[in-house]
Amino acid sequence: MADLFQDDPPSPFSKDQPQDDAPLADRLRPRTLDEVIGQEHLTGPEGAIGRMVAAGRLSSMILWGPPGTGKTSTARLLADAVGMRFVSISAVFSGVADLKKAFAEADKMATAGQRTLLFVDEIHRFNRAQQDGFLPFVERGTVTLVGATTENPSFELNAALLSRAQVLILHRLDAKALGKLLDRAEGLAGPLPLTTEAREALVASADGDGRFLLNQAETLYNAKIDAPLDPGALGQFLQRRVAVYDKDREGHYNLISALHKSLRGSDPQASLYYLARMLTAGEEPLYVLRRLVRIASEDIGLADPQALTQCLAAKDAYEFLGSPEGELAIVQACLYCATAPKSNAAYAAQKAAFRSARETGSLMPPQNILNAPTKLMKEIGYGKGYAYDHDADEGFSGDDYWPEEMEPQTYYAPVERGFERKVRERIEYWDKLRQQRRNA
Repeated sequence: MADLFQDDPPSPFSKDQPQDDAPLADRLRPRTLDEVIGQEHLTGPEGAIGRMVAAGRLSSMILWGPPGTGKTSTARLLADAVGMRFVSISAVFSGVADLKKAFAEADKMATAGQRTLLFVDEIHRFNRAQQDGFLPFVERGTVTLVGATTENPSFELNAALLSRAQVLILHRLDAKALGKLLDRAEGLAGPLPLTTEAREALVASADGDGRFLLNQAETLYNAKIDAPLDPGALGQFLQRRVAVYDKDREGHYNLISALHKSLRGSDPQASLYYLARMLTAGEEPLYVLRRLVRIASEDIGLADPQALTQCLAAKDAYEFLGSPEGELAIVQACLYCATAPKSNAAYAAQKAAFRSARETGSLMPPQNILNAPTKLMKEIGYGKGYAYDHDADEGFSGDDYWPEEMEPQTYYAPVERGFERKVRERIEYWDKLRQQRRNA
């Protein structure tokens, strides 16, 4: 894993100095926590890590952040900073036997007065039972656990383990931090064969991943390019990195949430951006269409009844055309929903009506609106006195359709926007007629 540094290059006399032919990322790894770049909110004097190091005592922690942000480097340097023994395992390659061995060695070293920092990379890869196996050793202080994960700990780690560890969030490296990385690379290996614009494009292509950036820089150095590349030539030379997006992980839920809220907020430009982020990263288009259909009912409703029709038509068009032609229909539905008048009146009415139905149980409707298919049912009053609305003036009888034990309720309250303004006028008119006929 690439190691990230901040200011000065490592001294040639530093311990564990990598060989001259080692990968660039290895040669540029930080030697102290002060050299970790982009995570000063944690490693600085006021940060959680900075305070623990100053006190000389670490608590177990989970380092959560995107790839290439220095999780492994931070853990190793933590151990050095407080004089702890560093043991590293990967949840991808390790099993129960490896864990038992690590715990046994930590117990043995503890009797000699040596504390152990156990670093577990990709800790979310361990299953729930394996995660539970850490608990007694963490509680006894046999090891100080430092886990690293790119996934949201709330979803991937046991609550019991989370309650015994502090979750620390590492930030995606911004352009300034990535620029510092390239400065350091150039200080060690010489100027990159790039124009100023191409250098900026290289930083942007890293998508916050310092390791990826240094690997791309090393590729450029190894190619022995004579003339500086412009952005176009750089794009042809380097394979562009695909944005990090796991369709069943947190990135998936973050982007669909951003899309939904941008549509609800009537921002077509932001909506298109998040839609594009998802589709270009490989999201299943039908998943996006299902969310658009939901939005058409939840956030637009009868303010524009055509929104639901547009979304279902987009689904049909996509299934008919496939990718990439059918994706234009998804874009059209997205834009329609973003620019449509908004109302959650139907959504609120559903919740209120369902709650009322659960609370009132099995109340009988009034007998006059019940069907009477048998003679007995007619004799006991089913359907008696029913007012057929089409026979009434203006096609409206104004009858009472509620159970006798229940007062009439108001669940649906149309807004003064879009088509619902007309719906509201109709309901108010019917309410007025109903009141007049009851008072007559």
